[in-house]
Amino acid sequence: MKAVGRGPVVTVDGPAGAGKSTVARKMAERLGFLYLDSGAMYRALALKALQHGIDLRDEAQLAELLKSTTIDLIGNGQGQPSVWLDGEDVTTLLRTPEVNASVSLVAGFPLVREEMVRRQRAMAREGRVVMDGRDIGTYVLPDADLKFYLTASLEARARRRLNDLVALGFHPNLETLGEEIRHRDTLDAAREVGPLRQAEDAILIDTTDMEVDRVVDMMLEYYRQRVS
Repeated sequence: MKAVGRGPVVTVDGPAGAGKSTVARKMAERLGFLYLDSGAMYRALALKALQHGIDLRDEAQLAELLKSTTIDLIGNGQGQPSVWLDGEDVTTLLRTPEVNASVSLVAGFPLVREEMVRRQRAMAREGRVVMDGRDIGTYVLPDADLKFYLTASLEARARRRLNDLVALGFHPNLETLGEEIRHRDTLDAAREVGPLRQAEDAILIDTTDMEVDRVVDMMLEYYRQRVS
């Protein structure tokens, strides 16, 4: 496989609730790599659009908003990285029900994705990176050294999202969450640029009945076999 930068690059793709962010972050910690959450960048833009009353169906307005938006992913390889939007830490605001319901719409526009992909590629240029998302291994970093695609049953993914929201102080209905995730899957798979799909050379892992650390251990074993 071809290295993207000066060090290895690992991609982790998959649908909402499959555990991508958690295992990608832990894998980066174990390797001493930088963890980049591409989805957080789209969430940050969705948050700003909501705050400014931007029509989420207006691609031109969203693309123009992004031009004047600074999004920084800050982490030192230890713990959850923080997301800064125009100089403000918005990490705790990115998983609210409002942002959850808006992010796929915002992320589906080609003009928005074009700029976000440019930024994501720049972040990964130096290598020693684990980046997660929905189109990282297929579109953003197709020459990555190692690719994973995580999936899980709809019920498992809905329960994980429910637990995340309860931890933030929200108490949504599990069935409603499942329908929202199903709808998001449809939007992500049907979008024009960078649709959700498994890369041909990605390793598929079903996380439905697996603990996080077991998934990370499995991914690290693949890394040792194929990259180290």
